[in-house]
Amino acid sequence: MSAPLSGPALAARHLVKRFGTVAAVDDVSFDVPGGAFLSLLGPSGSGKTTVLRLLGGFERPDAGHIDIGGADITRLPPFKRDIGMVFQRYALFPHMSVADNVAFPLKQRGQDNPARVDEMLEAVGLPGLGARFPHQLSGGQQQRVALARALIFRPRILLMDEPLAALDKHLRERLQAEIRALQQRLRITTIYVTHDQSEAFVMSDLVAVMNAGKIEQIGPPRTLYDSPRTAFVAQFVGDSNLFTGTPAGPGALKLSSGEVLRAADTVNAPRTLIVRPERITLGASGGNTLRGVVTEVRFLGEATVTRVRAAGQDVTVRTPGAPTLSPGAEVTLAFDIADTVALP
Repeated sequence: MSAPLSGPALAARHLVKRFGTVAAVDDVSFDVPGGAFLSLLGPSGSGKTTVLRLLGGFERPDAGHIDIGGADITRLPPFKRDIGMVFQRYALFPHMSVADNVAFPLKQRGQDNPARVDEMLEAVGLPGLGARFPHQLSGGQQQRVALARALIFRPRILLMDEPLAALDKHLRERLQAEIRALQQRLRITTIYVTHDQSEAFVMSDLVAVMNAGKIEQIGPPRTLYDSPRTAFVAQFVGDSNLFTGTPAGPGALKLSSGEVLRAADTVNAPRTLIVRPERITLGASGGNTLRGVVTEVRFLGEATVTRVRAAGQDVTVRTPGAPTLSPGAEVTLAFDIADTVALP
């Protein structure tokens, strides 16, 4: 993977957007380096699509500003922002051919370049299909036409609003790889909205996790997974076990059941410890151990998920291979101190 270009191509500062009494976007700020792929990830209603619409000029912020290349574009209409947009439903013109759909942004700008249209159709894997109409294409092909239309005028920023949501799993995964490869080849700065964690992780240089109109955490996918800063990020990005209790000194947490767990953080007194299911082992020793009883076993093929009642709560453990335990079995759970994340 080639590194993103240095310097922010887009900067959002203190964006606020209210609909009545609801703050859909509540003081959101972030930078996107030139050539980077940023995903806005979050559940429905978290504000991610509203942020995208603010960036594209389809909504006006109640406060804050947006810069592209150092220029304030907050009040500019969409067609003056040098931004390409791919919508969730593609928004192709049904009465126009594929070539005319792709050429539309150029003609709006007073340009006519059939060679450029052919070039873009080739780039998105649709050579020779310019004469067809949208209804003659599959969903995946329509998505590619929408992408070609968004890129044909060489915008500085590309915005994508869950463009793969309506496709089946295998086609979605293939197009994820194709979009990412095209984005890297063109080095176009991209902001992508999704509620799918795996999609965000596969495609992105940076992921911003949103909740209730705010960004909870932004960073590379690996950082979000290994070092979540909030309980929401820990639970939304992958699966997590959260142990809450009373601080028992730096790096130590006393559970309501009486056990004391220790974290790698030896400076702060935690109130919550986060442990990923795959970091817990069954029937072994480690820096932290808990006794429990197996309540559920699910075989997933490549792994087994085991639920254990321990320390007064349900603990999820993910191990490779087939099950080795059955419900009712007594077991020891163990996880290294280094595999915990402490929250104040």
